[in-house]
Amino acid sequence: MNTTCESPVEPGSAYKTIDGARPSVLVWDAPVRVVHWLLAASFLGAFLTGESERWRLLHVTLGYAVAGLVAFRLVWGLIGTRHARFASFVRGPAAVARYLRTLVSGRPEHHAGHNPAGALAIVALLCLAAGVAVTGHLLYVDIGGDAAEEWHEALADGMLVVVGLHVSGVLVASFLHRENLTRAMLTGRKRADPSEAIQHAWRPLAAVVLAAVAAWTAWQYLASPPSPSGVHAVSDEARGHAGRSREHDDDRD
Repeated sequence: MNTTCESPVEPGSAYKTIDGARPSVLVWDAPVRVVHWLLAASFLGAFLTGESERWRLLHVTLGYAVAGLVAFRLVWGLIGTRHARFASFVRGPAAVARYLRTLVSGRPEHHAGHNPAGALAIVALLCLAAGVAVTGHLLYVDIGGDAAEEWHEALADGMLVVVGLHVSGVLVASFLHRENLTRAMLTGRKRADPSEAIQHAWRPLAAVVLAAVAAWTAWQYLASPPSPSGVHAVSDEARGHAGRSREHDDDRD
């Protein structure tokens, strides 16, 4: 019976080439890589434009892009390639603790896909991103009031913290594993046993995802009327919510 579960490879036990190094094989498919970088860029852009009236349309557009990318990643985590599936890398607390112990010892477990600590960060990021998108939509349609706004900001701040921890973890793991994990997420290739490699990169699907995000962004700007200052407006509802928020702030002052 085939299984998607991935077991850790103990140092020195994996297949190695004649010079002692593991070969570089395809591990991350193209959709995983494209969604990873688009999600990072969309969240960063939305976070930076969250307090700006001028860039409100961009903030809303990127927020919905985050929602779509998270939805796609959740589906791909169930039906995607081997190392994209949650079943292949999501582990319990014991596995996370064991991996962290090996990391501290300087001889970390090698995982072809996500290591248990990285998997924890990925699940947290997806959950937080979904929460940010949902609360952002509630604000957009003027539901939830101050509570929705506070949750939206708190979840966004929490996501920023987890992003920082994730980036730090990638840097530390890259140093200890002596492998550039950031480059691996660009090329899709890591050092691993040939048996751990995936057979197809699914580039056409990645191109569809990229085109969908680009089309959504273009449609938002083409469909929205420009204001007298030349800045595109989000909608009457969004402007109304912004005005009510300012009035509420004035009342509190």
